[in-house]
Amino acid sequence: MSGRRRLDWLGLTPEPERELPTAVAALRASTRTGPTVRPARPRERTPEELAAAERRRVERLILRGSRHSWLRYLTEVTDLVTGVAAGSRSGDPAAALLAGEVVLDHHRMLIGLPGPGYGRTAAARTALESAVRALRTRTNTPTHTPVPTHTRTGGSR
Repeated sequence: MSGRRRLDWLGLTPEPERELPTAVAALRASTRTGPTVRPARPRERTPEELAAAERRRVERLILRGSRHSWLRYLTEVTDLVTGVAAGSRSGDPAAALLAGEVVLDHHRMLIGLPGPGYGRTAAARTALESAVRALRTRTNTPTHTPVPTHTRTGGSR
């Protein structure tokens, strides 16, 4: 082992860093339940503060994390998304859909990177595909690339 840190897992699109923090913060906030045994806080954090904290977490993972810690984080996000899709967890379906699509795209692109990431995310991809289908139906949101319903051929107008 050379001692050099492998960073090939960072060679993906910027969507996870840009889009996940706000969506994940919304999902985490919506899954909190009523009164529990928690230390008293002076006030609840605003959605902006929650998103900023999630953004810092993602930045920390990218700057100081490893492939393993990044995939572990994405597993947490997958659990939030699939829980909302299944109805076993409360949450904004639109935020869950966005997070699910971003993580699913990320996991699909792992096929082009060295290492075991693509194989390790096979079960998550299957779960996310199902969750994204369910969430799209619930939110009536089209897919990223709409399929035309008819094709115009020939020169007639």
